Amino acid sequence: MNKALTKIKDIANNIYQKIMKKKQPQLKSPLRSLSNVKYDPKDGFFELLGKEKVRTLTASSVKTFAQTLRMMALSKELIEKDDIATKREAYYVSKNWAEARFKEQVDSDSIMDDIEAMLMVNREQLGFIPEEKGGEVAGKLIVIDKDPETGKKIRIDCTKFGSGAYSIPISVEHLKFETNAKFILAIETAGMFQRLVKHKFWKKANCILISMGGVPTRACRRFIRRLSEDKKIPVYAFTDGDPYGYFNIYRTLKVGSGNAAHINQYFCVPNARFIGITPQDIIEYKLPTHPLKEVDIKRAKDALKNDPFVQHYKEWQKAIKQLVQMKVRAEQQALAKWGLNYVIEKYLPQKLKDTKKWLP
Repeated sequence: MNKALTKIKDIANNIYQKIMKKKQPQLKSPLRSLSNVKYDPKDGFFELLGKEKVRTLTASSVKTFAQTLRMMALSKELIEKDDIATKREAYYVSKNWAEARFKEQVDSDSIMDDIEAMLMVNREQLGFIPEEKGGEVAGKLIVIDKDPETGKKIRIDCTKFGSGAYSIPISVEHLKFETNAKFILAIETAGMFQRLVKHKFWKKANCILISMGGVPTRACRRFIRRLSEDKKIPVYAFTDGDPYGYFNIYRTLKVGSGNAAHINQYFCVPNARFIGITPQDIIEYKLPTHPLKEVDIKRAKDALKNDPFVQHYKEWQKAIKQLVQMKVRAEQQALAKWGLNYVIEKYLPQKLKDTKKWLP
């Protein structure tokens, strides 16, 4: 039987038995935050420490308890029918749940994350899929997929999309790869990705370009991880020079997040290195900047104080302190000050040669 289905039935049976014995049922899930993770560079990802969130059925918790059980019942139905629901669809399904319906999708998403952590599986195994695309790929890579109807192999050449790119599917476990590329370049913004694709930077540098489109989706991270491991090629991340690019994007790609610590080991890329805009780059390349916002300063200080990844690497601590002291941030596109293709002709070639300027 499906692992997730077995766990759902076990939890439901346990709750039923408690109620029959006139005892208060409980739902336990790992606490999903940075305060409940550790970082060991040998493992390469955030791991859970063991703190739990316990939800006991009481008058005040009855609605959340009911919503959790209804969401689990929906998951059971999806698994049994071999069907899927987007996170948005799951939110709308709840409109039939009378008093247990969700007012906002952020609430249904949170319950979905709780169930995922409770069962220690990923939400795709529960039948729930994200709305967003998995990312885009161009360059020296052949992806081998299957025709869902016939099961026949389909070879997709990522050099043959003209001005477009291959879209990473929601599920990537069945994909196989062929490549002789030297590295994978994971890029924060779609605009920068398009520039590198248009001028065939992948050909010049013998690499694979992947657009993360902001914080990379799980499918995007899993794709990069599988490709990197299967073909034993390194991953370099190229983001803006700001706390969001460093931690929400790069750190999530490399070691995962506190919120998804129960599945980080599958959805992170421990061998990733940072070759994006550093505080030192802002100085050396005389880049145009924007002032750091309050939210940036808070994010930076929180990382220094609470992020086990940052606490492990002195290089990151030094970079963050330097950025906060400078009180500025710089975008990838700021390199256009020196010419639209300066990033292709100078910045990336120089960065790729000088490994001392990379951050871990």
